[in-house]
Amino acid sequence: MKAGETVAITGPSGSGKSTLLSLLAGLDIPSEGEILLQGKAFSSLDEDQRAARRGALCGFVFQSFHLVQDLTALENVMLPLELQGKSNAEKEAQRWLQQVGLEARMGHFPGQLSGGEQQRVALARAFVVQPKLLFADEPTGSLDHANGERIADLLFDMNQATGTALVLVTHDPQLARRCGRQLRLEAGRLRSDGAAA
Repeated sequence: MKAGETVAITGPSGSGKSTLLSLLAGLDIPSEGEILLQGKAFSSLDEDQRAARRGALCGFVFQSFHLVQDLTALENVMLPLELQGKSNAEKEAQRWLQQVGLEARMGHFPGQLSGGEQQRVALARAFVVQPKLLFADEPTGSLDHANGERIADLLFDMNQATGTALVLVTHDPQLARRCGRQLRLEAGRLRSDGAAA
């Protein structure tokens, strides 16, 4: 994938969308074939090496947010930078929370935030590491229509502003159409691959 490129993976439930995403991200290793990230096969790396490579190159946004409940919004966004040993974690986390419109909610814990606010924290956490590649698994799936639209707008705006490549799994055809390419899976098989309409 090229910088800024967007790809949607669509298909019915159980077709293998999330499995494909896990394989692309190196969370799972394929039983045959190879997944290459910047020319390096995930299968040639041990689990710690795969985790380090993901941490350096990839960001993740999930349907269920995956925030640490005992950490504030600010601390959740700081966490990946702290794991990388970055000294400017707090300043960068504040900057990204401002970008998603949560400057007034930085000290709040996830349980004190709405679903839309939690997903904005998750977006800030994903982008704070300046990933080359962002994986988003149903990022609007648990949100109402208005919040889903806002998150989608933020996701694509941040994708374009940063030049991050985006792989998006979604059931939402409207969201999929916002991507440059669509891949449709049915029963674990690729049925179409082309530019979005």
